Amino acid sequence: MKTYKALTIAGSDSGGGAGIQADLKTFQELKVFGMSALTAVTAQNTLGVQGVYPLAVDAVGQQIESIGTDLGTDAVKTGMLFSSEIIQAVAEKIRAFGWKNVVVDPVMIAKGGAPLLQQEAIAALKEYLLPLATVVTPNIPEAEALTGLSIQTLEDRKEAAKCLLETGVHYVVIKGGHDDVEDEAIDLLYDGQDFFYFTSKKIETKNTHGTGCTFAAAIAAELAKGNSINAAVQTAKDFIQAAIENQLGIGNGHGPTNHWAYQQKQHVQR
Repeated sequence: MKTYKALTIAGSDSGGGAGIQADLKTFQELKVFGMSALTAVTAQNTLGVQGVYPLAVDAVGQQIESIGTDLGTDAVKTGMLFSSEIIQAVAEKIRAFGWKNVVVDPVMIAKGGAPLLQQEAIAALKEYLLPLATVVTPNIPEAEALTGLSIQTLEDRKEAAKCLLETGVHYVVIKGGHDDVEDEAIDLLYDGQDFFYFTSKKIETKNTHGTGCTFAAAIAAELAKGNSINAAVQTAKDFIQAAIENQLGIGNGHGPTNHWAYQQKQHVQR
């Protein structure tokens, strides 16, 4: 049997709920071998981000080089890239190795409000990384930052998705967790021709730390296995829904989601 592999290029979350920790947990739960290249180390817990310590650009590039020259990968997921210099280095390596199934989670702001992407890096993300990406997965505030549009309605999200597709990315998923619909979270997928909707019940909880990282990592894992973008987004939606519904109750702030809940649910259903 083939061993499917996925590489996360992201920051470390010392609290374990987001970043590479969340990505690797997600890969493992979806039976994909996970690898990592760290862009920054954060001092972080459920109460917020106490410190961000970016790695040298060469250090980031060398980690990716080490993966590319030996292990290779079936998918790449990017998270917190922090600076325009790191973004350019990551894009250069992805292009050099010809990697496909690139999932870009444009991590900009932590749950507690701390900025995780420098302002000038947004332009670099659009110029260098999105043209190499298979799919980009912004939430509504991130989509607003990337497009300059105000997003209030589903129609606004459609316009933003069309705008993002012009950067060269193949698919756009704009997540609905921040919209004003009280009882539903509707994620929107755009493939350049059609819009697809993925709906789940909205859960009232503050324990949503790492949801964006986990969702994008699940898409990457499923693409690594050769599944279609629609199937990958559906699995990611189911994965994160189970992770939010089955709360761990850890920490005193925005707690992490439950990464083993999806497989636990699958086992019960069998």
